[in-house]
Amino acid sequence: MRFHVLGPLRAEPRTPTAAKMRTVLGTLLVHADEVVSTDGLIDELWGDAPPRTALTTLHVYVSHLRKLLADDGVRRDETDGGQRDERIETKLPGYLMRTGPGELDLHRFETLYAKGHGAYARHDFAGAADALREALGLWTGPLLDGVPHGRRLEAAANRLETLRLDALEQRIAADLWLGRHRELVGELTVLAGEHPLRETLHAHLIVALYRSNRQSEALTVYDSLRRSLIRELGADPGTGLRELHQRVLRSEPIAHVEECRPGARAVTVRGTTRPEPVVRLPPRGPEPAARGGELAAAEAMLRGTSTSPPVRVLHVLGPSGVGKTAFCLALAHRAAGLFPDGRVFMELRGSDGRPLDARRTLLRLLRLLRPGPSAPSPDPQADVDELSDLLRVTLSGRRLLLVLDDAGPQARLGPVLTALSAGAVVITGRRATAVVDGGMALTLDVLSPEACTELLVATAGKRVADDPAAAERIARLCGHLPLAVRAAGAALTARPHWSAATLAAHLDDERTRLEVLGIGDRGIRDRLFAGYRELAPEHRQAFRLLVLGPGADLPLWSAAALLGVDHAQAQRAVDELVQARLLSARPSSDGRRPVRYGYDELPRAMALELLADESDEPARAATLRLCAAYLALARYADARLAPGRGTVAPAARDVPEAAVCAAEWLGPEHPVGETPLRWFQEEGPAVVAVVQRASAAGAWPAVWMLAESLTGYLQVSGEWDQWEKVTELGLDAARRCGEPAVEAVLLCAQGELAWQRCRFTLAAVRFQLARHVARDAKDRRTEARALVGLADAEWGLGRSEEARSLFERACDLSRADGDLRGLCDASRGLGLANLRKGNLKRASWNFAECEKAADALGDRRWAEYARRTAADIRTALAAGDRPHGGPLEVRPGMWAMDTTGIRPQQTAQ
Repeated sequence: MRFHVLGPLRAEPRTPTAAKMRTVLGTLLVHADEVVSTDGLIDELWGDAPPRTALTTLHVYVSHLRKLLADDGVRRDETDGGQRDERIETKLPGYLMRTGPGELDLHRFETLYAKGHGAYARHDFAGAADALREALGLWTGPLLDGVPHGRRLEAAANRLETLRLDALEQRIAADLWLGRHRELVGELTVLAGEHPLRETLHAHLIVALYRSNRQSEALTVYDSLRRSLIRELGADPGTGLRELHQRVLRSEPIAHVEECRPGARAVTVRGTTRPEPVVRLPPRGPEPAARGGELAAAEAMLRGTSTSPPVRVLHVLGPSGVGKTAFCLALAHRAAGLFPDGRVFMELRGSDGRPLDARRTLLRLLRLLRPGPSAPSPDPQADVDELSDLLRVTLSGRRLLLVLDDAGPQARLGPVLTALSAGAVVITGRRATAVVDGGMALTLDVLSPEACTELLVATAGKRVADDPAAAERIARLCGHLPLAVRAAGAALTARPHWSAATLAAHLDDERTRLEVLGIGDRGIRDRLFAGYRELAPEHRQAFRLLVLGPGADLPLWSAAALLGVDHAQAQRAVDELVQARLLSARPSSDGRRPVRYGYDELPRAMALELLADESDEPARAATLRLCAAYLALARYADARLAPGRGTVAPAARDVPEAAVCAAEWLGPEHPVGETPLRWFQEEGPAVVAVVQRASAAGAWPAVWMLAESLTGYLQVSGEWDQWEKVTELGLDAARRCGEPAVEAVLLCAQGELAWQRCRFTLAAVRFQLARHVARDAKDRRTEARALVGLADAEWGLGRSEEARSLFERACDLSRADGDLRGLCDASRGLGLANLRKGNLKRASWNFAECEKAADALGDRRWAEYARRTAADIRTALAAGDRPHGGPLEVRPGMWAMDTTGIRPQQTAQ
């Protein structure tokens, strides 16, 4: 059987339930193998008031206990004509409870306590800690918890509780000798609170805190104990504790409280034979290029200074291929003198490139730490707790440097960091979020262009040295990452028929860049894809889809549109990709404008490769959402840049524009705000790229709507080449969609572009065609604007009367249709025609009408232009002047430079 008294009473397999029987059994077990008198048992059961039948009742309890314990497999003798159970034997003046070896937890506790005490006396602190820890593990609660205590049991409980606390203090003392001070702080803090006057526990806590570089907290513990002792006992702490306090104040080295006792001698820690230094590092190669400063800084962290202790956990962070592994290996070789017990390098990934789990990490590390081929290997079937304990014993007191390479976001390194109490751990990884509490981080950046060129020349030789321009281009296409630059050099070496310029040309193609750089089993491609595989599925999709963004980078609202999520979700997605070093956050130089996000060279190539392997539908849907976002914002900006300019009613076919206008897509601040021109200047090239992408995808409604919304900005900015490209694509899309009204608008845009280039004949053809298409489509607004453009073209050709007639007809159509923007432009043209003809009063009236229309539109630029032109005319009328043939402002900021026709020249606004 098994008997448990160190906690609730249990007898396996059967435990009595009656309270009095439990008291009898508990008393006999606490005094097992000793005779307990009947008087003592009666006193335990009933105290000072036993019943008259106490002895008879006691006999009945013992008889029941014998029957309960009878079927337990213990040998029985037949004497005096009957059977007698040997478990509870009648022996004057009472009873004796017999237990076999290992049956009673109290006996096991006393045996282990004696073993641990002896090991401690021999300075075998590892053996002492193990034995005492096992002994204390037998306690599950107070002695005979739940069993009523009389005088005898109460005395035994007090004695054994004192023994338990002695064992606990000695186990903690052994752990402190073994350098486990950091692990003990939490346990000792709780124990000191439970035993506020126990000096030894407080002394151990002070040492543990002090050795954990928490000097102020150690002093606080001493002050608190001293006040408690004075308040409760009227006494100061003992001599040893006071000496410990002084040593802490003087910042002297302290290994253990026993060093502070009077007459203490130096202690030599004994145990198993100290292992030989273990070195498991790849061969030393050349130091990483241009990393001398960072290596010196990292070595100083591991060494410590007069003002800061040595760093115990150092995280080396950076994107894939930046050279973290080479850096840490160089650091391990440089810091050999700091770690006399050895240095070990270990990859945290398996042969398949996937991260090791906690169990495989511990197994691999334990095998690397074996002192020799004959040493026993860890049990491959052991669980994490068993392996953690084994690692703690293996590393106890050893000053080792562990280099753990390529930690993923799910790495579970707690058991390793806990086990290594006297050394240091260097961990490489991509994510700053992987930094554990108390660790320091050092981030490696990409190399400078000059350092990349030097590395490339060292790898590939003369062909690169002879073509520095190609070398610089190769370094840029490699993202200035050392691993990629070396791969490029290896690619060139493997192809002796290539020049450096040939390699640069092949790298220029994003679709094949990673293939060209693919070297070995752990090349840049594998490193990049390892980081990608660690992402959650939704973040992998985000990484693939965001590459559809136009331009070098994109704003957050554009990311939200591409992903089809709200602003907050988009922020979480890009933050995750930035932390994984697969996307870059690019703040504005002044820090006042929103952060934009973009791919570096190699992650972009990877994203394009992954996107090519995906079905077309997600990319098409993302492209349409992106078109919708840019369309909504471009129309919003256009309406504020040139109020009333738009002539085409919004269309929703194939482009979910309405969804994009919701606040959750755009975030708390509207991207355009009150600066439409600046928004167009920043996003105009991106919108042009989106138009081209939509055309390639056959999203024709998106193409013509975006083209039409860009016309106003392109006209104002003078971006002629982009304007021509956009209107051609838009016109083609409008014809494919069967949208004659849109076709007329874009023909007008093409005519305006030809006019600004002073190609007046071509402009007249475009405007005339736009006029006919608009008339057939019954679009009088666009027809009127085509007439204005045609009039400007006629005037440019020197036919001023024909131009004046066309301006008049445009004014009539605009007034009839209520088109303020058209009326503003037409009355401007008519005013200029009357001014040239010499009819100043009529011209003044025309510009007054232009000003009124501009005011009604809220277009301050045109209103101010009309006002100052009208003022000039009134001044000329008052002076009796005739119109001269000098320069004339024909539109806001645009001047006619001769007297016969309009030769437009834009000026700064």
